[in-house]
Amino acid sequence: MISAMQGVLGLASGALVGFSLGLVGGGGSILAVPLMVYVVGVPDPHLAIGTSAIAVATNAAINLSIHARGGTVRWGCALTFAAAGIVGAFTGSIFGKMLDGQKLLALFALLMLVIAALMLKTRARVGLPDVRMDWSNMPAIVGLGLATGTLSGFFGIGGGFLIVPALMLATGMSILNAVSSSLVAVTAFGTTTAASYAWSGLISWELAGLFIVGGIAGGLIGSRSARHLAARRGALNIVFAAVIIAVALYMLARSLPPLLMHTP
Repeated sequence: MISAMQGVLGLASGALVGFSLGLVGGGGSILAVPLMVYVVGVPDPHLAIGTSAIAVATNAAINLSIHARGGTVRWGCALTFAAAGIVGAFTGSIFGKMLDGQKLLALFALLMLVIAALMLKTRARVGLPDVRMDWSNMPAIVGLGLATGTLSGFFGIGGGFLIVPALMLATGMSILNAVSSSLVAVTAFGTTTAASYAWSGLISWELAGLFIVGGIAGGLIGSRSARHLAARRGALNIVFAAVIIAVALYMLARSLPPLLMHTP
């Protein structure tokens, strides 16, 4: 059972997660996991990861429907990428549950900093209009989908912050198309990871429900904001990277001291 205060914090945290998913197609679990651990007060990182996975997958599906109505989803690329990633997500989740929770959070934060640097490096790129999947980009889509899915499952995340740059690298599409298309894979990866954690009894269904309700409102605002920012060259990339860096540094500050204390 969760307290009334935890319920309020869960709703507010869910709104932030939904806003991030709608705005940049990522940040669901990257924000949800630390929010559940440090704000709502979930004591077990693995329980936080499992709960965030089901909440993020549901919110991503809702945000996907919003972006799809705007015609910015590249379905061929997105579905192929997601199909390849599901295999990796299931495998990664098995190994992720074997690792100490604090180590998982610290590695997660370091990966986020690498992704942020890559996004800032490509912030001025416009992207190719009307990208389609063909034989020239299929190997990259499948390969990066498999790799991203594995990392997504290992860290227990929907993977949007990994999927967006991976789709841009594989196809050359714009960041708005990548943000929209990434939600297909975020939904698929999150559902796969959540199923694995649910099997192990590592999901708080009550808290997941509160995150989903809050995320619906946040997602509507985030999706509208994404369209405005995408019109300004590089602005969405900068916002995307800034959010990742801020959360990564906070996670490192919280997860490293316990690890250092236990180092012989």
